[in-house]
Amino acid sequence: MKLTNIIIISAVGASAALALPGCNMYGKFKMSKQSELTAEYAQALQQEPDPMAFGNMTWQQVFTDPVLADLINQALQNNTNLQNAKLNVDIAHAQLKGARLSFLPSVALAPNASVSHFENGPWTRSYQIPLSVSWEVDIFGRLLNTKRAAKETLLQSQAYAQAVRSQIISAVANTYYGIATLEQQLELSRSTAENWKETVQVMRDLKEAGRCTEVAVVQSEAQYYGIQATITDLEVSLNELNNTMSLLLNVMPQTWAIEPLSMLPMPQIHRDAIPMRELAARPDVQAAEHALAAAYYTTAGARSAFYPSLNITANGGFTNMLGSMIVNPGKFFLNLAGQLTAPLFSRGANIARLEAAKAQQQQQLNTFEYTLMSASAEVSNAMTLYQKSVEKQQLVNVQVADLSKAVDYTQDLLKVGNTSTTYLDVLTAQTNLLGAQTSEITARNNQARALINLYQSLGGGR
Repeated sequence: MKLTNIIIISAVGASAALALPGCNMYGKFKMSKQSELTAEYAQALQQEPDPMAFGNMTWQQVFTDPVLADLINQALQNNTNLQNAKLNVDIAHAQLKGARLSFLPSVALAPNASVSHFENGPWTRSYQIPLSVSWEVDIFGRLLNTKRAAKETLLQSQAYAQAVRSQIISAVANTYYGIATLEQQLELSRSTAENWKETVQVMRDLKEAGRCTEVAVVQSEAQYYGIQATITDLEVSLNELNNTMSLLLNVMPQTWAIEPLSMLPMPQIHRDAIPMRELAARPDVQAAEHALAAAYYTTAGARSAFYPSLNITANGGFTNMLGSMIVNPGKFFLNLAGQLTAPLFSRGANIARLEAAKAQQQQQLNTFEYTLMSASAEVSNAMTLYQKSVEKQQLVNVQVADLSKAVDYTQDLLKVGNTSTTYLDVLTAQTNLLGAQTSEITARNNQARALINLYQSLGGGR
């Protein structure tokens, strides 16, 4: 077959493929607008992202503590999960490279030589140096859709790596403030234990003076030992969080020098709802979108299997074998051929592959919609938690201030012998103050965690 005829057949085949209605083998992926959710998402993608949005801030802008920033940098360099996610990106890169190179012809060189001898005849030597070239003309988009699917898989792996990065940053920040919280709770508990030790002595003195009973002494001692027991629990929790930080940084377990809880700068975020454009910036949403696009191209590739494939082969080289004759010196030879193969009956294999591809594409669409709804719920929860944690922090601060005054008042009244004040009033006031102070520290940590989780839920971590 002449090369010009092959080219004509290729052009005619491509034109026919484009003219076939409903084949959809060349079209690029577009987000479905069949549901209100996906239609809103598709519209949001047309909008420019807001560079001032909280989720679009770099993590260095959010976490300004230099100690925390250093820990995050170490985790981003050493964390095993992130390294594996990056390796998945490398794998997807290699697969995309292979898909792109499949458009090029394959070339093979297979030189051979032989020596033969028949009875009473001379020795004959023959040789061939053949070069073969084979090229698949992608008339119906099989290679094109394979390449596009590989590209979407690459983008999906990149989005997943970004999601892992975001999770690691948030985990390090949460662990950092968790350690700082426990350090401050330990500091408070140890200080309170010393104060209770003094209270026990005061109760003993009052008992000696006949102003309280042995019951008061025993109850004050019980409170003191209860605080000591709490200290041991806090030390266990602190050790566990130190080990968590070590795992995040991929180092052997060690104790991390982190100061007691300091306040994380709180940006003013007052919005009743988060725009869809910000949800679209989440890496898990982007990964789900690319998975859907890859499934779309897989379906398109399955459709192309119903149509003919065209292969052009060329063989040439140098040989001294001309049929059954041996000539010296050898001659150059060239052979060019085209092959058009159309599937007539494949025992339902192509139909099965297409139906499976369609079902998998629908699965990916369902997964995408669920991921988008889950993202919306996560952001809503994080936003509410952040706003309420700020309110709670303010209320607990007032509570601690009032209870501190109550402790001072009851202690003073008891010391001056006020008959309306008993040892029970002092114990109750001190217990209430310790609980409120612990709640104040916890509320401050919850406020920091709420901000961190909100940042992560908005796709932060760039």
